[in-house]
Amino acid sequence: MATTTDATSAPAGSTGATRRAGTAYPRYVAGKVAGAAVSLLAVLVTGFFLFRLIPGDPVKFMTGGRQVSAEQLAAYRREFGLDLPLWQQFTDYCGKALTGDLGTSYQFSAPVVDKISEALPNTLLLTGTAFVLYTALGIALGTRSAWRHGRIGDRLNTGLALTLYSLPSFWLGLLLITTLSVGIGPVPGLFPTGGMESGGEEGFAYVVDVAHHLVLPVVTLVAVEYGQTLLVTRSALLDEMGSDYLTTARAKGLRDDLVRRRHAVPNALLPTVTLVFVNLGRTVAGVILVETVFSWPGLGGLFYQALSVPDLPLVQGLFLVFAGAVIVMNTLADLLYPLFDPRVGR
Repeated sequence: MATTTDATSAPAGSTGATRRAGTAYPRYVAGKVAGAAVSLLAVLVTGFFLFRLIPGDPVKFMTGGRQVSAEQLAAYRREFGLDLPLWQQFTDYCGKALTGDLGTSYQFSAPVVDKISEALPNTLLLTGTAFVLYTALGIALGTRSAWRHGRIGDRLNTGLALTLYSLPSFWLGLLLITTLSVGIGPVPGLFPTGGMESGGEEGFAYVVDVAHHLVLPVVTLVAVEYGQTLLVTRSALLDEMGSDYLTTARAKGLRDDLVRRRHAVPNALLPTVTLVFVNLGRTVAGVILVETVFSWPGLGGLFYQALSVPDLPLVQGLFLVFAGAVIVMNTLADLLYPLFDPRVGR
């Protein structure tokens, strides 16, 4: 009798545990998505009120510095809704933003969504190229430094990474322009000082021209950003190197290179995977200074132009894109992490 009860109760318990495990990840996903939605809503609210603290009158900018009557200024304010109470401007802004309408740019007299769509591919070209390069470089050098930790190569790698990571990107960009674009002494300038193209090129010559303009801004981003990936990869791999499974792999006669590539590195990359997604969103948001220094026609340069007016709808729309990129990438990293570590999300 007792035996029968035990036999029937065990499957029931295991079924309950399986059911809980099956619903744990969907609950985890729902929680992360809900948190991201709340964060985006907070960005929407913050962006509206924050940029209204910027000094400057956008209406006077739109008049081009001409002497205009008070009636004309009032007409401009009515046209763009600036004569409405602040609370009404806020509710109108939120209502339209939730439907994808980010308003009309003051200085370009064009929908903000259109201006962002025009500049976005240029930013993705710059940040995407830099992201691939500094991620691959950071992982490769971080792995090498950890496997040979304490040697002179490791000290040089980590020292250089820390130095470059601490440099302001705009300062490094200006330094590269001075040395490699303008030239110093007998050394001629090798790269353009700014922009995305020289103009007049077509076909393959156009691709080469854009790549030529892309070199210095990409080098600036790679130099500043690769150090963090290197340090995280190195630290994670050092934590794994004393593990028993690596000792067992070596005892089986596997070469040191195989132990590193097949066993140590895949397990050590878990923190790096999270960092990769976080960096992807942060690079898009942090490209403002680099694009401004190199006059790159992307979202960063557009944001700088909008701040100088201030072009409130354009600034708010770009702020939402920058912050949204960080939030979306962080959320994506959280959702993918359980695929690498099943203990997460249970």
